Amino acid sequence: MMTRRQRIIKLLEERDYSPSELALALELRGRGAKKTVLEDLKAIQKTLKREGKVLLIKPAECRKCGFVFRPEINVPSRCPKCRSEWIEEPRFKIEAR
Repeated sequence: MMTRRQRIIKLLEERDYSPSELALALELRGRGAKKTVLEDLKAIQKTLKREGKVLLIKPAECRKCGFVFRPEINVPSRCPKCRSEWIEEPRFKIEAR
């Protein structure tokens, strides 16, 4: 039986996912599902460095004005430029160095 973080690593090695897609793939439900995935991704990023792999991050982007956020493990709630809440989540993928 694989742990949740091991399952996340396996999924991210296959293709890129957003935090919401990961929560669905892992069958996590409820208010804290996305937050749990983000916490796991932060821990996984540290683990990958030891294994010679890297967590690639496609940054979140405002769908209204096109503002691109910094590539970090977090889902912004509002665009600082236009104040829109219509934000495309960041996407994550694991690749070997």
